[in-house]
Amino acid sequence: MMYHLIGAGGAGMSVVGELLLERGEAVTGSDRQDSANLQRLKAAGATVFVGHDAAHVDPAATVVVSTAIKADNPELMVATERGQEIIHRSQALAIAAADKDFVAVAGAHGKTTTSGMLAVALASLGRDPSRAIGGRLAGGASGAHLGTGKMFIAEADESDGSFLNYRPRVALVTNVEPDHLDHYGSKEAFFEAFVEFARRIEFGGLIVCCADSEDALELGERARSEGIRVWTYGRGDGLENHARIEDTGDGARVSFRGKPIDLALSVPGQHNVLNATGALLVGIELGEDPAQMAAALATFHGTGRRFELRGEVASRRVIDDYAHHPTEVRATLETARQQSAAGVRVLFQPHLYSRTQIFATQFAEALALADSVVLTSVYAAREVPEDGAESNVITDQLPGAELVPDRVEAARRIAELSAPGDIIITMGAGDVTELADVVLEAL
Repeated sequence: MMYHLIGAGGAGMSVVGELLLERGEAVTGSDRQDSANLQRLKAAGATVFVGHDAAHVDPAATVVVSTAIKADNPELMVATERGQEIIHRSQALAIAAADKDFVAVAGAHGKTTTSGMLAVALASLGRDPSRAIGGRLAGGASGAHLGTGKMFIAEADESDGSFLNYRPRVALVTNVEPDHLDHYGSKEAFFEAFVEFARRIEFGGLIVCCADSEDALELGERARSEGIRVWTYGRGDGLENHARIEDTGDGARVSFRGKPIDLALSVPGQHNVLNATGALLVGIELGEDPAQMAAALATFHGTGRRFELRGEVASRRVIDDYAHHPTEVRATLETARQQSAAGVRVLFQPHLYSRTQIFATQFAEALALADSVVLTSVYAAREVPEDGAESNVITDQLPGAELVPDRVEAARRIAELSAPGDIIITMGAGDVTELADVVLEAL
């Protein structure tokens, strides 16, 4: 078959494209601007276009879109007029995963890292799982891989409800902290989407929930009441089949079903101990020996834009991080604090006007963990300013923070504020990642 991907350079869409190519399908794709992802698709065998034009769409192609694609996109319009098959990115991923045992990792944050941990660990144990991860693995390996094994490990994107297109054998939920309220409208609707996600697990399957997330624990209780098997994990209490985490300083000890399992990871941060414990339980459910699965998790060395070291100049480390929700910001800054006896300086680019408005106070509280904070303008993505608020709603609540709308000037300013021994973090889900190089040049 032939598939045409609109927005092919996006993190999720490019992964789908790579998987379809590995299956031997013909793939074309377009995006409004060139990118590394678009060029990787081209190198893998896709025909790619920069810019959107109706002429790019073959009449025989199935057209793949994400929620970000607007109805007035010329490629979507011509496909609609012709009556071509149009499917969502998640549906295309389900096609790529056909005949595999689907393992879905969901949650408002932690999906990329946790699914990466799981995929890398199972690969090191000889399983060769397929994967669809919205970030490149350490060493540059693609987030997309069509393996020979039975398992397919994938991020399940809750942002637009499309994770309800999957029927997983095993689901792992890292948290159910409210987000994407621009789509759901309320915290209650967001939570109920996860309940429906749990209901879509295959008969006899399992959902693994982080009990340290109050809403995820409630999800586990709801799922159990509906006859779905549930395991939980966390530092506090959980349900009957619970993996309790005890931090040991250089790692953690996990007690599950009366047996201790030692974890020693290659990635920093207490949040990653939680992520790894969830992955550990999934591995156990899939038949792996607990101690071997724990050891295999140490072979995971991170994913792109998750506390990624971009360089070190003048005794200052520059880290790039995808954090774009207050909980993620806090976790990243706590990790930086553990690694630096000097200062932590942050250049933060809020993502979406709506999220900025809803979580302004929480962002200010989380960013207060840094010694210096510079904010630049909101990365709008699919939104217009009327959808929410600009970055000043955060700086107004954060004494000492600076607002520098121009991105490049903001990068130079955070470099000016740093001192030897500091960690400098470029943070956000938008194009702030490009500014890590600007910071390095300015040091």
